[in-house]
Amino acid sequence: MPAIDDGPLDEIDLKILSELQKDGRIRNNELAERVGISPPPCLRRMKSLRRRGFIRAVRATLDERLLGYEVTSFVLIQLQSQTRTAVQAFEAAIAALPHVQQCSQISGDADFMLKCLASNVEAMHRQLLQFAAMPEVRTIRTYPVLGLSKDAPLPLPEAPHPRPDD
Repeated sequence: MPAIDDGPLDEIDLKILSELQKDGRIRNNELAERVGISPPPCLRRMKSLRRRGFIRAVRATLDERLLGYEVTSFVLIQLQSQTRTAVQAFEAAIAALPHVQQCSQISGDADFMLKCLASNVEAMHRQLLQFAAMPEVRTIRTYPVLGLSKDAPLPLPEAPHPRPDD
């Protein structure tokens, strides 16, 4: 039997990943049944997928509004300079801000796109003033979210070929 860590993802691996995106708390027995294999190889495959980095984390998706975050906004930041020092200083400052949910370095007119949460418009304004006070920041553009139209799981690739080990 080939090692689970050998080769590309197969159809069963992709089914496991798909099911885990739907319900990260699914029990191994139910997961095995859904993907069409017995529980022991299903558990081995899950451990392999974690070890190989395909599964980075399993966590709950919380409702921002129920937790008091009424405003979600995307903030585009352009830095004064794109030197490694400036980028690292900005990233370190952003890492310390709990209201910044995501920070992505991008190309184009801006250098970073942030996803921020705030309890209200006044709190969002205070956040923007924090960004403006950072010496690395040149411009800030804010786009408050009016509604969420889609929140989908990650699309998975097609399996190259089935593996005969299960």
